[in-house]
Amino acid sequence: MHDAFHREGPLKERIEVGVYTLIAVSIGILCLEVSLGAEHAYVVALQPIDQGLLWVFGVEVSLRILTFRPSAIGFYRMNLGQTIRFHVVGRLRYCLRPLTLIDLITVLALVPALRGLRAVRLLRVLRAAKFFRYSNPFAGLARAFVENRLLYAFAFSLVGAATAIGGLTVFLIEHGENPAMQTIGDGFWWALVTLTTVGFGDIAPVSGLGRVVGALLMLTGMVTLGLLTGIVAQTLPRAVLGVREEQIRMSSYLNHLVVCGYESGARMFLTALLNEVNTDETEVVLFGPSDRPDDVPSDFVWVSGDPTKESELDKLRLPHAAGVILIGPRSKSPQEADATTILTAFTIRSYLDGHQSEIPRERDVFMVAEVLDAENVAHLQTAGANEVIETTRLGFDLLAHAINQPGTAQLMSEFASVGEHSLYIGGQPDGLSAGATFGALRDHVKETSGALVIGVRDLSSGQDQINPPTDLVVPTEAAVVYLAPEQVLPGI
Repeated sequence: MHDAFHREGPLKERIEVGVYTLIAVSIGILCLEVSLGAEHAYVVALQPIDQGLLWVFGVEVSLRILTFRPSAIGFYRMNLGQTIRFHVVGRLRYCLRPLTLIDLITVLALVPALRGLRAVRLLRVLRAAKFFRYSNPFAGLARAFVENRLLYAFAFSLVGAATAIGGLTVFLIEHGENPAMQTIGDGFWWALVTLTTVGFGDIAPVSGLGRVVGALLMLTGMVTLGLLTGIVAQTLPRAVLGVREEQIRMSSYLNHLVVCGYESGARMFLTALLNEVNTDETEVVLFGPSDRPDDVPSDFVWVSGDPTKESELDKLRLPHAAGVILIGPRSKSPQEADATTILTAFTIRSYLDGHQSEIPRERDVFMVAEVLDAENVAHLQTAGANEVIETTRLGFDLLAHAINQPGTAQLMSEFASVGEHSLYIGGQPDGLSAGATFGALRDHVKETSGALVIGVRDLSSGQDQINPPTDLVVPTEAAVVYLAPEQVLPGI
């Protein structure tokens, strides 16, 4: 059920197609009602179908909320009370997401007095992000709103406070004296209309003190609108950036990925990362010393800062991250770039040692680092990198081998990236008897999942055995190295 609503795949796509079809039917009924009138025979006949569709939408959004899996589950070792708390809080936060709020508002149209909310279902087409394969403008707008939500909350809090205070004050002053000011709702309506400088004129203060309040509210509206305009236009980029960084520090980011050292021009790396990581489920934070480069897609969060300074790492919620990727800066020489990477790795490990999470983690933060000079591999390992990728040597090896064995470089590139068959390392499958041989393991995995087992890894030493003898007894704690279109064995 979770996969059907929250994991990218054929099942989720089929459900989305069905939901979009029902939305199209619902919108068609709504258009008929608007054009023909609510009393038309066709509209009256279609009303039961319209109500049925709303119930279907209600069931669908309920199942989506109930099957939502908070990222904290499986990340921390928790007792029963903590597990229940994370389940409840995680689902409440999921309900407050903009698109989920749209779904909930649509379902409220089941109440006869709120039938006008059916028009909100038009916004559900925003879920069709795959209409925009390379650059979804709605994703960019959503990212801008999410990254600056603290500023928007502050500005709208000012509007709400001014409306509440102004409306209540003028109601207490004008009530009983002004025939247009009958309820507290009239006061709030007048205050909001005045604050936004719309001025419908349906309600106006008649007393001198009420007009003074109105004048103050007009002036407050000018300041508030100026503030909102400044936020929308981002005329204060440094202030916006500071609030965004503070927001990440105060946010609920969990199990996210952090990339240090990204520079403008490495767009190919981000494309490869998008192929490997579902950014709808896992936030990816790019951390660099400059402002956000123009080539960074809206799928990624950008934070400015220096990763070699521990004080700057507070912005990233590193103790709650799943992993860190260190990229060597191309604007420096290989030795200088590796020196920066090594210093960053030392800084991150030192920071993590001093900022342990309140709840014990299931796994430590995994760090992958790029090295440009092979002589610095050992230094990066000493600095705390779990895995070191020698990109320059790897590229040269592929070049040299390809000239002797044509086609091998392309084949290795396909194995290294998400495609028809990629390289995976996973745990041993269920149903395999203890003390099984490599041949039995290979045949069992081939029969059950279609994957091709090519070796085993000793998890204690990290040593790999590729294409070992078929009679090799596989230790129970060994991992399996295999080729498959997707991950089919349990993770390690």
